Amino acid sequence: MSSDEGWRGSVVLVVASSTGGIGQHVASLARGLVAGGCRVLVCGPAGVDQHFGFSASGLEFAVVEIPADPGPQDSGAIRQLRRAVAGRDAEVIHAHGLRAAFVASVARTGVPLVVTWHNAVLARGLKGQAGALLERIVARNAALTLGASDDLVQRATALGARNARLGPVATPQLAPPKRSRSAVRAEFQVKGDTPLIVSVGRLHPQKNYDMLVDAAGRWRDLRPQPVVVIAGSGPSYMPLAQRASRLHAPVHLLGHRADVPDLLAGADLAVITSDWEARQLFAQEALHAGVPLITTAVGGLPGLVGDAAVQIPPRDPDALDAAVRRLLADPELRADYAARGPRQAATWPGEEDVVADVRSAYAEVAAVRR
Repeated sequence: MSSDEGWRGSVVLVVASSTGGIGQHVASLARGLVAGGCRVLVCGPAGVDQHFGFSASGLEFAVVEIPADPGPQDSGAIRQLRRAVAGRDAEVIHAHGLRAAFVASVARTGVPLVVTWHNAVLARGLKGQAGALLERIVARNAALTLGASDDLVQRATALGARNARLGPVATPQLAPPKRSRSAVRAEFQVKGDTPLIVSVGRLHPQKNYDMLVDAAGRWRDLRPQPVVVIAGSGPSYMPLAQRASRLHAPVHLLGHRADVPDLLAGADLAVITSDWEARQLFAQEALHAGVPLITTAVGGLPGLVGDAAVQIPPRDPDALDAAVRRLLADPELRADYAARGPRQAATWPGEEDVVADVRSAYAEVAAVRR
């Protein structure tokens, strides 16, 4: 379906607090829908608007303060969403992520709800029970559920989703690096053939960066000793910093970085240690850039990376240690994986493919309503 064909109705895109993949996906979708002749309103926190530049790029944006965690403030977000939708001729509301979908479900605007599930609920105990209840409410209130990975589709179906299927998420275009490889490595005082290992992601227990820090502590016997940099912010920053200090692990916690292409230009290896992911953004960036990737085989990652990355079991520091040592010791193997990455990336759906798929989904939901 080209941009001049198909559904051209009015849609409200809803997103909760985000600084990563979900926000980027919504921004990409909003641009593509507007280019295709759709009327689009994006609803989300003011911080999301500032981070992704919805208003600055001319998109219509309404502030709906949906925080990352549920709480009493949800009642305010529900009222804000109702006000934003009232009086519009919206034919579809498309909520991204469980938090946004929960607010849209409870708001009961009367507009058919499409939900994209981007993440699994991994918490245990009372928080996990609350998350499971939220999942059930969202699954049963959506006219159509799109899952970013097969296991999310299965989860939604098991919880009562009426119509659930895989929903492609566009592969973002990786900008070219602005600095040379040597300039990037000089920032971290990486000299000569010292390996630079890079990971990018939110500092959150789901990412299990403890495993990467522990493995880095083992690499003190390697000559030259690898340097590890982790770009991202989040609640695990202090525990990770303390762990790295205790283990004397050469790990740099960089905080939020806007120069991921530069970091990849300086990298010898990319590593993902997550307990679960759907379509992890950094995995896509690393393969696009042709950086050999080691990743845990969880969620949607095996289907995403195929044979273009070394896959290891989750929560297995021995497997990570062995994979890094193997790749660092074999330049030909690294070159092989570097070549596989861009080939695998070429098989992923682009922005136009995803917009076409979503417009078809909206047409389906709008037709049922009529």
